Amino acid sequence: AVGLLPTYHDIGIIAPIVLALLRLVQGFAVAGEISGASAMIMEHAPFGRRGYYASFTLQGVQAGQIMAAAVFLPLAYFMPSEAFSDWGWRIPFLLSAFVLVAGFIIRKEVHETPAFVEGEQVAKIARSPVKEAFKYSWKHMVLVVFMALMNVIPVVATVFGAAYAVQPAYGIGFDQSVYLWIPVVGNIVAVLLIPFVGSLSDKIGRRPIMITGCLGSGLLAFGYLYAISIQSVPLAFAASILMWGMVYQGYNAVFPSFFPELFNTRYRVSAMAIAQNVSTMCTAMLPAIFAAIAPPGSDNIWLIVGGSAFFITCICALAAYVAPETYRLAMEDLGSPDAKPIDDAYGALCKDRLKPAATH
Repeated sequence: AVGLLPTYHDIGIIAPIVLALLRLVQGFAVAGEISGASAMIMEHAPFGRRGYYASFTLQGVQAGQIMAAAVFLPLAYFMPSEAFSDWGWRIPFLLSAFVLVAGFIIRKEVHETPAFVEGEQVAKIARSPVKEAFKYSWKHMVLVVFMALMNVIPVVATVFGAAYAVQPAYGIGFDQSVYLWIPVVGNIVAVLLIPFVGSLSDKIGRRPIMITGCLGSGLLAFGYLYAISIQSVPLAFAASILMWGMVYQGYNAVFPSFFPELFNTRYRVSAMAIAQNVSTMCTAMLPAIFAAIAPPGSDNIWLIVGGSAFFITCICALAAYVAPETYRLAMEDLGSPDAKPIDDAYGALCKDRLKPAATH
């Protein structure tokens, strides 16, 4: 619909109004998509492999961004700028029709998870998942809000970092084309790394990897912004890939399993979506905050913004430390404050769906 939208010249003020509405529709869809996809994959996964399989949710996000860049960047590079501004920008939006077909087929063929179906049979579907989420799991929702502030790292890498490096007001003078490639290379590295990190979380737990990813990427924010401040393109590029493409995946690859595991099946998707998107809304304001506390012409911009980012990642790490470990909980125990980890023998039986034998 964005690709078919008439311009301001054609329909006047209605054009930007409709564009804003379409973007809101897209935002509402994405807001529920990650939590729903994470829960569905996690609930379909066998015991002991939930972290690995759920990590594909974010691997799909990163791969989708690579595909989008693979369409957008060649068009922007090879088309005359006037033609691209006039009509070329519509092409990627129109090509998304193929994604609509794929999405429709997937949604038509996929089945509800056994955990959801069993819960529906035993206790019926929650009449008000939102109400139940706040009633029974508000503490875990608060923890998710704080952990999801880790979106500060992509903001530092691709939003404020790019502005700091290329906008004339900051005086760094990096070529803008360099920063078109940082998200592409970072996403390629992330796609390769995410399944390994997700699998590792099945072995040693969600919390250690989450905490390491939070603190590590927060510390690397200093190095990344400092590299920009000394006008070193190779160092800034390498630091960004290390910070965002690699260490940040300690959070990015783990939260699709960790967040849903904190909540009961009856209201899991609602609880995760609400908490995560409250945090996303907060981090969306960070570029403006960074620009206000470290405006062009300030001294030690890298130190001020890097310190702010590290402080936020410390909050995320603390929330992960406070949160309960979930990787060794049986599916029916997830979201229960009284749940206890199960031993490996029982876990193997759960994996094979042999609960009667476990009871025997």
